[in-house]
Amino acid sequence: MKLAPEIKAVGKKYKAQIQAIEKAIIKYDRIAIFRHVMPDFDALGTQMGLYYFLKENFPNKDIKVFGDNHVTFTPRLFPEMDRISDSWFDTPFLAIIVDVSNKSRIADPRFEKAEYIVKVDHHPNVDDFANVNVVDTSMAAASELLVSLLLNFKHKFVLSNKAAANFYVGIAGDSGRFQYSSTSAHTFAIASELINRHISLNEIYTKMYVKQVDDLAVTAYILNNYKISPKGVAYYVLDSKVQKDLKITTERGKENVNLFSNIQGINIWCSITQDDDPKEPCWRISIRSRDYVINGVATEFGGGGHAQASGAKIATLDELPKFIAALDALVK
Repeated sequence: MKLAPEIKAVGKKYKAQIQAIEKAIIKYDRIAIFRHVMPDFDALGTQMGLYYFLKENFPNKDIKVFGDNHVTFTPRLFPEMDRISDSWFDTPFLAIIVDVSNKSRIADPRFEKAEYIVKVDHHPNVDDFANVNVVDTSMAAASELLVSLLLNFKHKFVLSNKAAANFYVGIAGDSGRFQYSSTSAHTFAIASELINRHISLNEIYTKMYVKQVDDLAVTAYILNNYKISPKGVAYYVLDSKVQKDLKITTERGKENVNLFSNIQGINIWCSITQDDDPKEPCWRISIRSRDYVINGVATEFGGGGHAQASGAKIATLDELPKFIAALDALVK
């Protein structure tokens, strides 16, 4: 099957990087795949899609995946991460780091022991910490970028159903099921390539978004306690006591943020969840929008991300009015 022009264009743009990545993969018998902490669909989908791609094409290589497990995606969508002693890293290995822009957010610091490092990401570039850096902010997802690179390898490797399904999860998750403005013709071209591997969209979406009966209590609480600012910024706050009462974790606090995504009069929407981590107690914020670029405000408040999907944090709720005012200022 011939590649779509949009995918060929990526191959031409990153020809030297693609050649270097393919050469490194062939060279190293040990490959470790890393991504960011508190993973989302794209981080895990890209990581596991690459894992299955490598295992299927290089069955004799020792390939590991590292990072924290997700509170609900594991094991519903993805297997548990590898737990390996430090001695594994004493032998030369290739580290491939996906969906993370800065070193401090890489889920396992042992990536620094790698003899050779490849970075593939779609966030605004923060750190060039790799031997090969491929960063493209025009991509809706890291999975989208990585699949495009793999399809442009000189050797035409197998992209199986299992690898394709994981990559699709990454793209669907970070594009908001192809609704965000980052979705492009290239996004759909890559999705088409993955669908042609006979993946089951019904099975994928069911596993991605399935909820339990107990989750209705969380939704009910949010719908009874959300607030809307004068400029249409909707938000809900989940403190530690509420999380305990609702039997959810901090990581799950943002799962309902898109309840407000298609409501006329709501321009930007956020979840604000208390995190009692003793290393960094704070309130974690997930921000989404349709028409307004929000990552500047996210950066101002200790975070960052994409134009319509970002994260931030505040130390106390005393900062919340200032944060909401900053988002209000974006709305014309």
